[in-house]
Amino acid sequence: MKNTYLFAGASSLMAIKTAELLQSQGHKIIGLSTKDKKHNYDVFYKIENYETINLPSLSEAINGLIYFPGTINLKPFHRLTSQEFKTDYEINSLGAVNCIQQYLPNLKKTDKGSIVLISSVAAQMGMPFHASIAMAKGAIEGLTKALAAELAPTIRVNAIAPSLTATPLSEKFTNTAEKMDASEKRNPLKKVGSAEELAQTISFLLTENAAWITGQILAVDGGMGTLKL
Repeated sequence: MKNTYLFAGASSLMAIKTAELLQSQGHKIIGLSTKDKKHNYDVFYKIENYETINLPSLSEAINGLIYFPGTINLKPFHRLTSQEFKTDYEINSLGAVNCIQQYLPNLKKTDKGSIVLISSVAAQMGMPFHASIAMAKGAIEGLTKALAAELAPTIRVNAIAPSLTATPLSEKFTNTAEKMDASEKRNPLKKVGSAEELAQTISFLLTENAAWITGQILAVDGGMGTLKL
């Protein structure tokens, strides 16, 4: 095995496609998930949630960590409850904090570690009905930059910020030809992203191919966050 990477949220399609890519290159992947195992990870732990008390202890060195869990809770602002804001924050942001704190000693056992987090185009681009997810992902972007500064030069920290991607999490927005067509038309590149495309970017940031990149929020969104056509 070349490197060892820890995937939180390992049952997501994005995680599975990233694992397939990295395992094909000879890397070892340890998966954590609140759901059943959906891929042939080298090591897999099913956990109740991403609270620190439920995270397994690991003794081995970890070259990289990625936190995949997320939500898509889109509602008018007046219909969002305080509990929904809390839940979105706990899943998207606080879980990432817990995982990083738990496994930072493992990352520090390597000469060059890497952390990748998942933000959203909604964190930087004002979009209606995205108040809760934008707040949660905004926290991820702040965490990315703060940790990149604190952990340099030994551990790199970056995030990707996708727009709509065809995964089970977003299925209700892409599950008919009409919905898919409307989503594609809103994007400057006239397409909805794929898990495979995000996996390419995530694997790049995790590995030494991105050795001179840290503290960045990399938009993988077809130009959605910066272009108006």
